[in-house]
Amino acid sequence: MKKYKIGIIGGTGMVGQRLITLLAPHPWFDLTVIAASGRSAGQPYEKAVGGRWALKAEMPEKAKNIIVMDADKDAEIIANTVDFVFCAVNMDKAAILALEEKYAKLECPVISNNSANRWTPDVPMVVPELNPEHLAVLESQKKRLGTKRGFIAVKSNCSIQNYVPALHPFREKYGIDKILVCTYQAISGAGKTFERWPEMIDNVIPYIGGEEEKSEKEPLRIWGKVEGGVIVPATEPAITAQCIRVPVTDGHMSATFVTFKKKPPMEEMIETWNNFKGRAQELNLPSAPKQFLHYFTEPDRPQTRSERELEGGMAVSIGRLRPDTQYDYKFVTLSHNTLRGAAGGGVLLAELLCADGYIDAKN
Repeated sequence: MKKYKIGIIGGTGMVGQRLITLLAPHPWFDLTVIAASGRSAGQPYEKAVGGRWALKAEMPEKAKNIIVMDADKDAEIIANTVDFVFCAVNMDKAAILALEEKYAKLECPVISNNSANRWTPDVPMVVPELNPEHLAVLESQKKRLGTKRGFIAVKSNCSIQNYVPALHPFREKYGIDKILVCTYQAISGAGKTFERWPEMIDNVIPYIGGEEEKSEKEPLRIWGKVEGGVIVPATEPAITAQCIRVPVTDGHMSATFVTFKKKPPMEEMIETWNNFKGRAQELNLPSAPKQFLHYFTEPDRPQTRSERELEGGMAVSIGRLRPDTQYDYKFVTLSHNTLRGAAGGGVLLAELLCADGYIDAKN
């Protein structure tokens, strides 16, 4: 199989670093370009990152000597060099919108880890196992942009990528009336380590800017439909969320309370979770977990340290399903926020786009 040449825009940040560890050994993708701000441009990647390498995994040898390019000034060169790019930049929303559209109009598909385009009506926000049909909107987006192969596709926020997959299999058959969710989110979700954020040691912060709005609204877009060339968000269920920062390196946990329109049996829920397969599993994509949803029967599972790396950090762990006094059920879910929730989710989306013919290798 011919490999796709890929670039990473925003390669020096934490998500960019995680992308590099996933893409350097990838069987389909050839890491060709790393770009960042003008401050880092012109330096070998290892020097540009300096002492800011934030992962336990070592920096891949393949990346160390790649000369970092300027994400903005070198955009045309980058777009002509690679088949598509991943974007994980730390910029304000307006600047991200402009940069991602710039690459798309240069006929370079963009797989974005940023939130800026998640509510652009013709930009699909896709979890490959849940809503791959939303990719159909790309044809309308390309007409708007005036492109033949350039487009933007985004992944959803890390905070929703465990409880939404857990609820998804029951939505069509049973209907979901209302959801209350509390998320307990790792510090890597803020791009931090304990060395860089000592205030988080032995501490909990009951506020994460923008996360509660994303946690309440993004599931409705995931559960929406393609109509008239745009994504029309679902109007239900009603969702309320609280998002809390906890002193954990990696791994977002959620406590979810749910009422269905028609209450499913607990035994069926557990069986459904353990047997659920989506488009990513059907295609056997390289980054897809063999089993997407895992239910644990032990009363004290899932736990962050033992389950966050499940299936390479790409699976969702579920536990503690039980009846509730005010809702039908309550349960706990866990996912790795920089793997399934960020970089890994972006790589899986790119694999889906390639497998389903939305991205071609130019040469």
